[in-house]
Amino acid sequence: QLQLVESGGGLVQPGGSLRLSCAASGFTLDYYAVGWFRQAPGKEREVVSCISSSGGSTGYADSGKGRFTISRDNAKNTVYLQMNSLKPEDTAVYYCAAVLLGSTTTNKCLTGASPVVADEYDYWGQGTQVTVSS
Repeated sequence: QLQLVESGGGLVQPGGSLRLSCAASGFTLDYYAVGWFRQAPGKEREVVSCISSSGGSTGYADSGKGRFTISRDNAKNTVYLQMNSLKPEDTAVYYCAAVLLGSTTTNKCLTGASPVVADEYDYWGQGTQVTVSS
């Protein structure tokens, strides 16, 4: 079964850290750019961060610059999002999605263009809840 599976979400106090993982099964992520997205209740899904297939290019939404770091380990077929200095406004369901190398969507992901069009991505994970609260 071809799928992405997120993990690492949970409840954390303001100022805390979490590391999210996005693992692919049934296919290799080597040829895919991968983005992290989030959606809070009543809000549209937004790009958080994106990484190119090679890992040579990354992009961050203003909300996460300086606090979040995206990385990938193609040997483990996994992309990570390290989130530090978390704030209550970071509370959301976090999703990862993959788009094949060469797609124009890659640039949209890397630049954080909105709106996020789910159909432009080849695979989506099921989401993991992140709650930042004291």
